[in-house]
This record gives sequence, C-alpha cells and structure tokens, in this order.
Amino acid sequence: MSRTHVGFAIAAVMITAMASASGQPGGRPGPGVAPAAGAPAVVAVPRPAAAPTGAAPTQVVVLDVGYIFKNHAGFNAEMAKIKDDVMAVENRLKQEQERIRGMMEQLKSFQPGTPEYRKLEGDVAKAQGDFQVKAQLEKKDFLEREAKVYHRVYGEVEQAVSTFAKSNRIAVVLRFDGEAVDPKEADRGKIMAHLSRPIVYHDGLVDITPDVLRMLNGPIAAQPQRQPLR
Repeated sequence: MSRTHVGFAIAAVMITAMASASGQPGGRPGPGVAPAAGAPAVVAVPRPAAAPTGAAPTQVVVLDVGYIFKNHAGFNAEMAKIKDDVMAVENRLKQEQERIRGMMEQLKSFQPGTPEYRKLEGDVAKAQGDFQVKAQLEKKDFLEREAKVYHRVYGEVEQAVSTFAKSNRIAVVLRFDGEAVDPKEADRGKIMAHLSRPIVYHDGLVDITPDVLRMLNGPIAAQPQRQPLR
C-alpha cells in the first residue's frame, strides 16, 4: 500500500536477453540446482570459471532489491495483513466521524448561549479532539509496523545474499533497478530517474536476483518472470 499501501533511481539499463541462456521466458536466468533435503536453499547459477583454491573471491554481481521486495512471499503477506488492519481502522474512524456530524446537526436545534447548547458544543469539541488524536496514533502505529517489516525482511535479504556470495566466491554485490521502462513514458521525473541508474549494462549471468529470491521464498515456490529491460 503500500503506504502500507506495499508505497517504493532509475538509469538506462540494457540486459542481454536470457531466454537462450536459461531456456525460460523473461529477463531472469532460470532456476539453479535444487538444494538437498534439509539443507539451506542455496542455488548456484552458471558463473565464470572458478578461481584456484585459496584465491580471494573476485566476481562482481548485481541484485534487484526492489524486485525482491515485490515478490517476497512473506513480505507481501505481512503487508497485506497491515492493509487489512488499516481498512478496519478507517471504517471505525468513519463511523466516529458520522457520530460527530450527528452531534453537530443536533447542535443546530439548540439556541446558542443556552446551557444545552454550551454542553453539546463542548461534547462536540471534545469528540473532534479525541478523533484527531486517535487518527494520528493509529497512523503512527501502522507506519512503525510497516517500518519493522521492511527492516526485518531487508535483514533476511542481506543474510541470503551473504550466504549465496560466500558459496559462489562472489566478492561484490551491486544493487540495481531492473524494472522495465515504457518507451512511451512521458513523465520527465521518471525519465530522469531512469537516466540516473548507476549501472548502464550488465550481463544477465551476473544477476543473482532469482537465486536470492528462491532462497527467501523456498525452492518449490513458483518464481515470477519479468519482462526484459528495454
């Protein structure tokens, strides 16, 4: 929602088409080797020739963190729960607003300055103040819940990346944005963000996003395919 509503610097990126290398459609390499039962879901993909035993890791790969979050099963489930809770709170707040409106309409039936008018006027003012405080506290609570989910899931991503990198002699993992850009896009802000992407080109074989996502979601979970960048 991203805000709860799950809402989220982009450069001109050109990805080598992976269909011929992976045998699957989309801009991601295909699945790697399935892990043994009970073992961590670390899946290797085709890499350059391994360095001699004892040599320091030298490979540089890329990871699309935004894509990971969009397709992380646990993250999406928790954000959906927060969204449902937000809607429930909004419905309660709407009911409270209606009650306050009813009090304000009732106030019109009293003569200003009378004891009845002054009492109801005070009740309305108190109800309005309580409503504002409650709405702000609910918003603060949801923002904190959302932040905790992002923080925890990003920690899981970091751990998965570390495990995969150590298992595949990877020295550096660069973050990139692999979201496809509509060639008809007319929004200047989006175009400039696209042009500011730090990685202009990478070979699809160095994109470890599918491997990390598989580790997070599990080897059996179906992994979504994404259209290649333009």
